[in-house]
Amino acid sequence: MSKKLAKIKYLPNNFQIIEAGDYVECAVSGKKINIENLTYWNVELQEAYFSYEEAFIKREKINK
Repeated sequence: MSKKLAKIKYLPNNFQIIEAGDYVECAVSGKKINIENLTYWNVELQEAYFSYEEAFIKREKINK
């Protein structure tokens, strides 16, 4: 069974699934993130991050 990319709307404390799927991709590393493991995202940029490390890298890049 192949996995499907989900389309998500990221909200301040939650997210809304726009199109059902199994995973989203990290905006920094490109790693696949299973929906049930999705913890880090940016509401303003509407991006997901694999872990706090990728979220930190993105924040540092934005703040330069």
